[in-house]
Amino acid sequence: MTTQELIIKQPAIALSADTLLYATGIYKTFTLHNQGGIKLPVLKNIILEVKAGECIALTGVSGSGKSTLMKSLYGNYGIDRGEIWVKHNNHWVDLAKLPPHKIIRIRQKTIGYVSQFLRVIPRVPALDVAAEPLLELGIDIDTAYKKIKELFSLLNLPERLWQLSPTTFSGGEKQRVNIARALAVNYPIFLLDEPTSALDATNRQVVVDLLTAKKQQGCALIGIFHDEEVKDKLRTRELVFGVIDNNKISFG
Repeated sequence: MTTQELIIKQPAIALSADTLLYATGIYKTFTLHNQGGIKLPVLKNIILEVKAGECIALTGVSGSGKSTLMKSLYGNYGIDRGEIWVKHNNHWVDLAKLPPHKIIRIRQKTIGYVSQFLRVIPRVPALDVAAEPLLELGIDIDTAYKKIKELFSLLNLPERLWQLSPTTFSGGEKQRVNIARALAVNYPIFLLDEPTSALDATNRQVVVDLLTAKKQQGCALIGIFHDEEVKDKLRTRELVFGVIDNNKISFG
């Protein structure tokens, strides 16, 4: 698949050269089939532009749509209306218009995602779990393992765990494997869903330092941060979500 195959059209407005993601007119509604088909609007006309070196914090009460927007930007959720433009291989592609197999290619090279939970695979060592995205890009195994070992060391993950499956790891240990897996790849865009939620103070600071370095390298970060101190250290701007009122959501 070539880059040209991914290109549907161009954004309707001229974007600056350092813009890496532009979402416009995003609407998302969930249908509650177990409650008589009630429709619950969650995202309503969201507009978001993120540039290189920025960190946009998604802020608002629980249930206001922050995680829904994150999953939409990653292609996990389809949207009802709108466009999600991502700069991929220096060309604009509308993620909302792509079939799943093409979204996978965007994820491999352009969008990294740090979720709250690690997808645990029985019998697969932590080293292999974290190195998988690098190996999928064709990085040779020695180089990939070297990179992951460096990150594991920075994240204070004990070496005795590297060859074990994360199945029995603590929440904080799993999270550190998850973070190493994402940050090992030089993604231009990172989506961060409470990346430090399970970490102690020492490792929270390590992650803040790693993400700050990514910003300085020109990466765009979009994150949900319930830890106010972490948010204050990383954010450059906020997208504030309002409260739900009679099944309607307003955005500040």
